[in-house]
Amino acid sequence: MPYQDTPELIIERDGPVAIVTMNNPDMLNAFSDEMHVGMQEIWNHLALDRSVRSIVLTGQGRAFSAGGNIPGFIRSYESIDHRREQMRGAQRLQNAMLECPKPMIAAVNGPAVGLGCSVAIGCDVVFIAESAWMADTHVSIGLVAGDGGAVTWPLMMSILKAKYYLLTGDRISSAECVEIGLATKAVADDNLMEESVALAHRLASQPQQAIEETKRAVNLHIQAAVQLVAPFACAAEQESFSTEDIKKTIEGFKAKGA
Repeated sequence: MPYQDTPELIIERDGPVAIVTMNNPDMLNAFSDEMHVGMQEIWNHLALDRSVRSIVLTGQGRAFSAGGNIPGFIRSYESIDHRREQMRGAQRLQNAMLECPKPMIAAVNGPAVGLGCSVAIGCDVVFIAESAWMADTHVSIGLVAGDGGAVTWPLMMSILKAKYYLLTGDRISSAECVEIGLATKAVADDNLMEESVALAHRLASQPQQAIEETKRAVNLHIQAAVQLVAPFACAAEQESFSTEDIKKTIEGFKAKGA
């Protein structure tokens, strides 16, 4: 379906560079239904725009993205139809990012958690602010990390590191993100966007067919893992919504007035 503009996703242009900003700062750029759908569609929209040669993705405010939002999480618990659509949407989003031929740079300006972390590392280059951190907290709240790190993290770091951070949900500092392979480079907070946009322009100036098909060749490694692991992982995550652990998590959210 054609991309529909939403206030929660802003596209700005700097010559051949498209700067995409997740714009829901009051909720730390958590994925509302509108943002989730927009993020599934925006990559094909930019792929078809011949004037765009590279992309920067960032978040408005003090977070990159807090991941899934609590109201949507509760709806997924209460409605099997919503749950099914969210999981299918998560797979569409992952595939859309992998299929986008334009080089994509994540400018991780603050915490990137859960789905926010997955979106960040779905880019081709990840610049992370020195004060920022990442975490995949699926397991900590009772979910299989099906649309998170269980699929792609083992390609980026050692299996032991992937298991440790997925099973504990611990925060990963910017320096550790670079060391283990979740980020390309840690950048001083004040220089993050400047360096990210500068690299985007550098990549935009490269021979387009060569850069796009090289990206495609590398992404085939990731897509092979997605095809092998994602069907089980996402089905297992969907099944998590039937467990007592999730019931306790939902009751805790409701008790806090979420």
